[in-house]
Amino acid sequence: MSQYMNDPGLLASEAEGREAENDKFVQWLGDSGERGDQLDERVHRIYNRVEAAIDCTHCGNCCNTLIIDVSANEISKCADAMAVSEAEFKEKYIEESQQGRCFISSIPCHFFADKKCTIYDLRFDDCRQFPHLHKPDFLQRLPGTLLHYSRCPIIYHTIEELKVEVGFEG
Repeated sequence: MSQYMNDPGLLASEAEGREAENDKFVQWLGDSGERGDQLDERVHRIYNRVEAAIDCTHCGNCCNTLIIDVSANEISKCADAMAVSEAEFKEKYIEESQQGRCFISSIPCHFFADKKCTIYDLRFDDCRQFPHLHKPDFLQRLPGTLLHYSRCPIIYHTIEELKVEVGFEG
């Protein structure tokens, strides 16, 4: 059993009460003077621990709520794997913006069933990368990360542990 809360409803409720605190945290962290690479190292270390302890298949909230970008290469790979043409795949699963950006046409994702990805080995890069806490420049990305704070247990618990580790007192 994980030491981390992983229930989407409870998570959203807990997160809602921390919006003002998180706004203060963004400001405080920016003013703290901690170097970006040091902060990235902290976040990556915390993220690795939290991510290892949380089973995403008990939540799946990202697949239930996010818009997923899809590249032309990913469309081609999925179409091939499903033995359909790219045009058929796009017609059934993809929406395209006027600027040519492609994304999954359904929320929840078409390929999400029983809290699992039905095309896991082919999953899109946006899915592979989420929640993006392994990437550099955390401080610059923090406001965007907090958009998913109420949605993703991994983000929520990483941020909460980071607050403790850096000595933030909301």
